Amino acid sequence: MKNILELIKKGNASSLYAVLGNLFLVVFKGIAAFLSGSGAMFAEAMHTGADAVNQLFVFIGSILAERKPTPRFPSGFGRVINVFCMGAVIIITILAYETILEGVRLIRNPVSIGGLWLIVLSLGVSIAIDGYVLFKAMHEILKETRTEGKGFGIIANALKNVNRASPATRLVFYEDLVATSGAILALAAILVSHFTPIKVMDGIAAILIGLMMGGVAFRVGYDNMVGLIGVSAPKEVEDKVSQIIFSVPEVTDINKMRILQEGRFYHVESYIELVPGLTLAQADDIKLKIRDLLLRSEDVTDVTLGIIEDTGVRDWQKISAK
Repeated sequence: MKNILELIKKGNASSLYAVLGNLFLVVFKGIAAFLSGSGAMFAEAMHTGADAVNQLFVFIGSILAERKPTPRFPSGFGRVINVFCMGAVIIITILAYETILEGVRLIRNPVSIGGLWLIVLSLGVSIAIDGYVLFKAMHEILKETRTEGKGFGIIANALKNVNRASPATRLVFYEDLVATSGAILALAAILVSHFTPIKVMDGIAAILIGLMMGGVAFRVGYDNMVGLIGVSAPKEVEDKVSQIIFSVPEVTDINKMRILQEGRFYHVESYIELVPGLTLAQADDIKLKIRDLLLRSEDVTDVTLGIIEDTGVRDWQKISAK
């Protein structure tokens, strides 16, 4: 039981916040959509329902991905989160399709929108909650990518580093970015449809929200497909690893290096060149020292190193420490 609680604590915080927020919103929006007959409100309820289910899957997946490697699964469980995210993509795609169909139906047969006060209240609450979850997801991105930001710098750095965050955090970020913008779009469309003769705006907003959901499904699906296949680490991670290796004075060059991303963690494989004349025992001590230095990084979970004597030919462009 203690181990289970520890795993739950390691679960993706952004997805947990999103689950709690969306469970409240889906009931609120569902009632508003039923009473008002608004297609945009229906689209928002569908989107929020998809988000709640998806992010619950993702939270469970993020917990399982934190399990330590076993003899049967020596590479760990980092890619489990990719499997769960792919399941979430299927749900998003189905609900996006249904949302677009509802929008088309409302364009062909516009309906009067009632219960405006309830719609405004539910969408206002939605913008506040989804905006808060989006803000937490941005902070999670900065935390996972070891970057900092203040004020508008948080937004800029989150957008810049989102591809380096864990699959779960990326999913929450993209979904709540669409959820917040979709709620704003739905509110504007409903107000236009209610106060002007342009009744088709409600259906158009539903279609646009459905298309945004489809865009999220495509983006998240692509990212996780790449993750399941196995993708190399970003250049920033490669530079950081090479800096750690070159920080050991006896290292003269990196002959080869491959860094594979597993979820939000990395596996490092490298052949390192050392100064000539070292004994086997000395070389082995240096290899263990480098391995320990790399494993101190929270992002690196596995290191495999090979040691060879300096060939006299530069293979790796040394990166100066910042």
